Amino acid sequence: MNYLYDFYQSLLTGKQNNYMRMYYLDDWSLGEIADHFEVSRQAVYDNIRRTEALLEEYENKLSLLKRYQERSELISELRTLIEDGGEREPILRVLKTLENLE
Repeated sequence: MNYLYDFYQSLLTGKQNNYMRMYYLDDWSLGEIADHFEVSRQAVYDNIRRTEALLEEYENKLSLLKRYQERSELISELRTLIEDGGEREPILRVLKTLENLE
């Protein structure tokens, strides 16, 4: 969820951002967030769950996290091939795959 938040936080409202940041990044409890905003714990819980669903929906539609992870794996593979003095063809294959991700 932290990665999804990192990628899509700019698409959230201020309230959604505050709740998610406090809960996931700052490690506040539902009760602490509720006290801070003077709302019920249930309201905080519901907002966080709806926001999590929204982040997952964004990922399903945009796939930013998935493409980032694929790119990272390919770059790691490319680095290993180059460091090991790999042959030209596997290196070109990985480069071509990287180009096609965009």
